[in-house]
Amino acid sequence: MENRALVILGSNRKNSLTESITRKALGQMKFDMLDLLDHNIAHYNYDGHYPANDEFEAIINKALPYDTIIFATPVYWYSMSGVMKVFFDRLTDLITIKKDLGRGLRGKTASMVAVGADPTIPDGFETPFKHTAAYLGLQYKGCTYYATEPRTI
Repeated sequence: MENRALVILGSNRKNSLTESITRKALGQMKFDMLDLLDHNIAHYNYDGHYPANDEFEAIINKALPYDTIIFATPVYWYSMSGVMKVFFDRLTDLITIKKDLGRGLRGKTASMVAVGADPTIPDGFETPFKHTAAYLGLQYKGCTYYATEPRTI
């Protein structure tokens, strides 16, 4: 899509710090943002039957015209956010019941923006992104991590 990237935002709240930092980090880059909170995505199930209002397939169809997909997520308990995890779990459909749709992602590039309170990205945080990209035939370009001020209890 004319050198625009698609940002898939996985924050668990609207107008989040992750969204703000991602927008600022991408600066002059042309991108569209898809906020997972704006969509109904059912949890993965093995039988592949989902409610009629499930929008996972529509999200993937929306992503297909883009050459670059950027996942943006806060770091929650040393991992991706819950809403992003539900989305990643559903990627299983693309290698089981929706293989043709999954094949449409091959050759695209993927990267990640992560925002967390720790001074450095947690060990292993990138692993699901790297391996998922490889499995789907996406070229993973890496993660940009933004540390916020640590919160105290």
